[in-house]
Amino acid sequence: MYPKPRRSNGFKRAISLMETQIRQASETRGFAHVQILTHWPDIVGTDLAQNCKPIDVKYQKSGLGATLSVLTTGAFAPMIEMQKDIIRSRVNAVYGYKAISKVRVTQTAPTGFAEGQAEFTPKPKSPMAPNPAISQASDAMTQGVSDANLKRALEGLAKNVLSKQK
Repeated sequence: MYPKPRRSNGFKRAISLMETQIRQASETRGFAHVQILTHWPDIVGTDLAQNCKPIDVKYQKSGLGATLSVLTTGAFAPMIEMQKDIIRSRVNAVYGYKAISKVRVTQTAPTGFAEGQAEFTPKPKSPMAPNPAISQASDAMTQGVSDANLKRALEGLAKNVLSKQK
């Protein structure tokens, strides 16, 4: 027997709605595989991905080998330059053949013009020191609770509510 066709009731997966637009936008920048843009930390590793990101892929006229341009800040450029072979081999592993023959490192200022304004990794959130008055008020509200887990959850809720009021 043939399997029954799946009914979607008019619903589509979100990726199917954007797939053609993403593919067209990435192909204009030379990326045949969108995974290079979307999974850059997985491809080159988190240590390299924190310091650089892919810009474009330019193919030669003969069609043999392409050049991958990687953007980095000036301080990390020498380190990225020394690891170009690693980047090239890892990106070629995604393509499945020797698609990339060269890696070009482009330097930019940490702040300034278009590409330089974006940071490569988001800054970690700094934990705020708890206000002692809010901590005392939340402790007072949960005095009669005997269960430790419930008390901890209620104290957290009280601290959030009291800190938002100010």
